[in-house]
Amino acid sequence: MDRRRVLIVGARGFLGSYAVDAAAHQAEVLRGDRYSAGLEGVTGGVVIDVSDAASVNRAFRSAKPDAVLLLAAMSDIDRCEAQPEEAFAVNVRGAENVANACAQTNARLVYASTAAVFDGRKQSYREDDERCPISVYGRTKAEAEAVVQALVPAAFVVRVSLVLGWARRSGTNSMLNTLRERWEAGKSVSFPVSEIRNPIHAASVAEIMITLLLDYDHAGGIYHAGASDSMSRYEMGRRLAARLNVPDLLVEPQTVPIPGRAPRGEHHYLLTEKLEKLLGIEAQTCDQVIERCFS
Repeated sequence: MDRRRVLIVGARGFLGSYAVDAAAHQAEVLRGDRYSAGLEGVTGGVVIDVSDAASVNRAFRSAKPDAVLLLAAMSDIDRCEAQPEEAFAVNVRGAENVANACAQTNARLVYASTAAVFDGRKQSYREDDERCPISVYGRTKAEAEAVVQALVPAAFVVRVSLVLGWARRSGTNSMLNTLRERWEAGKSVSFPVSEIRNPIHAASVAEIMITLLLDYDHAGGIYHAGASDSMSRYEMGRRLAARLNVPDLLVEPQTVPIPGRAPRGEHHYLLTEKLEKLLGIEAQTCDQVIERCFS
């Protein structure tokens, strides 16, 4: 049987590179990127600008994917807050364009979403809790989820609270790479003590998404992925610093909101029992997620 063609939209991003690796051994991988320059010398490169319906349709005609993993997004929360129209065009219209193309071609779809669809006032969240975002970024992702589910009812929506791991190239939104650069320059970093997250390693969530995309043809719905427990960003920062042999004085607690920073929910602890039951897996602890970054 011919291997299925999987289009990873946002393949050159932080999480995208892990998804390419996760899919490579069981599918023909097509790497989707907004700019042709980023695809030079890349086998199976596909130019696709999700905010442009014509570009999306051209990419689908060229790639003819059997399954699509949509990772491309405007994910800088503060930038989204400052540029809401662009955030809407990329995150909502982009998701709509890709979902439409999947619906028209009968391609499977997995959509990457976020805990920012919740306001963070509850201690923890399940998949069927009401979406109640407090930031522009969260609102665009919440709207995109609804659009994806309406257009492709069998799609998977995978929410994460925080993804950890090392980026394979510069210019991505990898928190670890940013932290290492600042600490190597001798700069201190402030971490919010009130923001609670349950992280997941980039390779883990990439493997989960590809498994859902290729092995669960007759399923769909919203699923949460993350650690089995949670911790504050400050405690996470302390543990990451310790693994990088960074002195404590370069890890500062942030106890008051930073002016101009987009609002973040406090408790973005996503409960993962639904995903664990579907896949027959056991979520790692926060400590195991952190340790995987250095193993």
